[in-house]
Amino acid sequence: DLDADRKLLAAHGADIVFAPSVEEMYARPIVTHIEVESLSTRMEGERRPGHFRGVATVVGKLFNIVQPDRAYFGQKDAQQLCVIKKMVKDLNFDIEIVGCPIIRENDGLAKSSRNTYLNADERKAALCLSRSLEIGKKMIADGETDVKTIILAIKAEIGKEPLAKIDYVEMVDFNQLETLEKVQKPLLCAMAVYIGKTRLIDNFIME
Repeated sequence: DLDADRKLLAAHGADIVFAPSVEEMYARPIVTHIEVESLSTRMEGERRPGHFRGVATVVGKLFNIVQPDRAYFGQKDAQQLCVIKKMVKDLNFDIEIVGCPIIRENDGLAKSSRNTYLNADERKAALCLSRSLEIGKKMIADGETDVKTIILAIKAEIGKEPLAKIDYVEMVDFNQLETLEKVQKPLLCAMAVYIGKTRLIDNFIME
C-alpha cells in the first residue's frame, strides 16, 4: 500500500521515496538476470522456483540505480538475506548489507503482513512456530549437538497444534545454507508452516 507507506515514511522523517513504475524498471523483453546458485535452490527456493532469481535481479537493479552505502534486510527472510549478501560479495557491490532482527508481537509471533489472514483460532495456533523454535534454542544451549534430534523435537511441538501443517524445518549453515548433521555456528534454523491456508515462516540464527 504505497499511500500508507508514504505516510509512515513521512512520520519517520524520510525525505525521498523511490517508487518507479513497472515500465521504468522492467523494459521488455527482459533477457538479463542475476542468479545466486546453490543458495537459491534450498528451502524457499525449492518450493518457489525462480523466486530468488527475481529477488537478486530486482535488488541488483535497485543497488545499481540508487548506489546506497547500506541496505537493510530483515532476518525473518533469512534465506533472502543470505542470497543478497552472497550476491553483493560475488559481484563486488560497494554496499554494506545489514541484517535486522525479527520483530515479534508480545506473545512471540513474528510480525508479518500475512498474519492479517489468520482468524482468531489460527492466530493462537500460529504461536506454535515461535514456541517450537524456543525449544530448539534451549536444546542447543543445554548442549544438544545432533541436528536430527533437535529438528524432531521442533516438529513434535508443532505437531501438537491441529491447525498446523509443516512445510519444512531445516537447520543449515548460515553462510552456505548447507545441511548440518551437528550443531555448528553460524547456524540457521528455518521453518515454513501452514496455519490453515496461511503459510508462515520463522527462524532463529546463531552466529
